[in-house]
Amino acid sequence: MVPSRARLRLPPWLEIAKPRLIPLLLATTLGGMALSEGWPLPAGRLAATLAGGTLAAAAAGVLNCLWEQGLDGRMQRTSNRALPSGRLSSRTAFALAVTLALAATVLLLTTVNGLAAGLSLLGLCSYVLLYTVLLKPRTPQNIVIGGVAGAIPPLVGSAAASGQLELGGWWLFALVMVWTPAHFWALALLLREDYRSVGIPMLPVVAGSVVTVRAIGHYARATVLLSLAGLVALPAGGLLYGLLVLPFNGRLLQLVADLKRDPDDPQRARRLFAWSILYLFGICLLLLLSRLPAAESFSLQGHELLTAALPFLH
Repeated sequence: MVPSRARLRLPPWLEIAKPRLIPLLLATTLGGMALSEGWPLPAGRLAATLAGGTLAAAAAGVLNCLWEQGLDGRMQRTSNRALPSGRLSSRTAFALAVTLALAATVLLLTTVNGLAAGLSLLGLCSYVLLYTVLLKPRTPQNIVIGGVAGAIPPLVGSAAASGQLELGGWWLFALVMVWTPAHFWALALLLREDYRSVGIPMLPVVAGSVVTVRAIGHYARATVLLSLAGLVALPAGGLLYGLLVLPFNGRLLQLVADLKRDPDDPQRARRLFAWSILYLFGICLLLLLSRLPAAESFSLQGHELLTAALPFLH
């Protein structure tokens, strides 16, 4: 038997900030910017927005670890984390969270705008209060509603780029919302025994794998359909985006169908979970590529799409 590769041990203060989650949040922030008429941003404002988002996300991660340290200590998978293992004190963690949240707010207020700062704080509070404290221990629909926290970064990006919430930012917000359940429930299938052992009512624990995979299929199809609205959500380059997103959607649906054939196969769930991460990174990359000057000729506005579709509707 080949031993599993040891995971890199991070310093305790960095571990509780959950740095592995932050890059995807920053990617969707960039996606929200790319969807705005204000793109491209000045380099200084772009860097400040991403730095503020990083600090706010880190603060949310620390507060999440603080609230769940008792729960983490009872789960084998998480019992060696910094707080339950005693490698970091709760007082130090709380001071770190406050410092990070204040730094994020001040940075965004002074270098970006108040709307971006307020939305960043809203995302933090949504993750900690709405998802972690209120929903996660009470309902199997926790990630459906609580997914709003992970969907706010595109709005932050839109606000940073234009000073207001534009339609494109709201589209990416909605896309992340419907993407989240399929993404997270694939992981929950792998971790259901951990969740069962501490009484967290994740959908695979409450309803079983078959029902969970059926729900994953519903949300994956909704994600695919909504992703196509990027053709008109983009100010320019929509046609290029629409063409390039097709293989991403095809692979997502293929992996969902594969999991449906054997809902209890952890390898199939793991492949879907991994692809769901790459999928959202890919969507954001396509949004950025579609705003390159060379892609501007690949644009279709909403009325042009409707005109092109009319022959097929008769």
